[in-house]
Amino acid sequence: MKIHEYQAKEILAKYGVPTPRGEVATTPEEAKVIAERLGGTVAIKAQVHVGGRGKAGGIKVAKNPDEAFEKASEILGMDIKGLTVEKVLVEEGAEIDREFYLGIVQDRATKAAALMVSAEGGVEIEEVARAKPEAIYKAWADPYHGLRGYVAYSLASRLTEDPKEARTMAAILRKLFTAFVEYDASLAEINPFVATSDGRMIALDAKINIDDNALYKHPDLAEGRDDVEETELRAKEAGLSFVPLDGSVACIVNGAGLAMTTMDLIKLYGAEPANFLDVGGSSNPEKITTAMDIITSYPGVKSVLVNIFGGITRCDDVANGLVAALKERPLDVPLVVRLTGTNEEEARAILEREGISAGSDMDEAVKAAVEAASN
Repeated sequence: MKIHEYQAKEILAKYGVPTPRGEVATTPEEAKVIAERLGGTVAIKAQVHVGGRGKAGGIKVAKNPDEAFEKASEILGMDIKGLTVEKVLVEEGAEIDREFYLGIVQDRATKAAALMVSAEGGVEIEEVARAKPEAIYKAWADPYHGLRGYVAYSLASRLTEDPKEARTMAAILRKLFTAFVEYDASLAEINPFVATSDGRMIALDAKINIDDNALYKHPDLAEGRDDVEETELRAKEAGLSFVPLDGSVACIVNGAGLAMTTMDLIKLYGAEPANFLDVGGSSNPEKITTAMDIITSYPGVKSVLVNIFGGITRCDDVANGLVAALKERPLDVPLVVRLTGTNEEEARAILEREGISAGSDMDEAVKAAVEAASN
């Protein structure tokens, strides 16, 4: 489960990580009132579960309450990578001197928490890893003893020559690690962690992802799911493996291997997949109906590809689910269907009665879906 920046900062603040003062607003009027309360320059930051908010115009600086009203009006309702901004974080500004990256992820290879730090803060860590991998320093926490002080200090000292700063940064790393463990996180990062011109060190942005299987231990977070999280929860409850992506070709596939191959072919033929969606091996028309409803709710979808290799999954059940879904929610984008395997002839007959054709060649189906999305 992903949580918003303001929620991540609330968690970090509990562990003593310094964060800017700020409050959440859902209207421009609320943003203005908060800016008046904070005083001085404030940042207005869109709260959505995607990266690149700044590049998309989702982060703006306001010098006074009237500007805060104006900037919040521009951001609220904005579409960022298919997600509508429904709330903003209004927080006090900071005079940034230097920016750092502090992060922790689960490392399955070592079965330990991997810590990563870099002096290239304020940039997506994936971009740093691609363009300048030598700028990322790593260490691993002991699975039994946690993050030792000397390990944290060793990492921090790679980022600054000032011993006092290194001690402060090491202490923040250990607090971040404690939050990571106690909140059952799969990812916890502060980016950027900044040194200000007046000598403070602050977590200016934060991101935490919580393991879904541990949400029963954190009911306060489970209750705070937003629409994106609700969609993923709905998919999980329906027995679907679903991951939203940024592409234009939506996919409904049975089997993780076939789903990955389908996504690879979409990229090979010049487009990007809009999602990963595996309906699994059961024969249940309702799963197809739910899958169609989920994938067509994302605004970036320009075509829909159904790719089924029938084994345990019966093609006629898939066809019945498709027909039911299309009657409930007619598509306004092209649909391409490929069916082969168990009961495929019955499935074709069901679809043909509704004016839907279904091919049997996967390459041809993917090419058709990509071409349809391009046009």
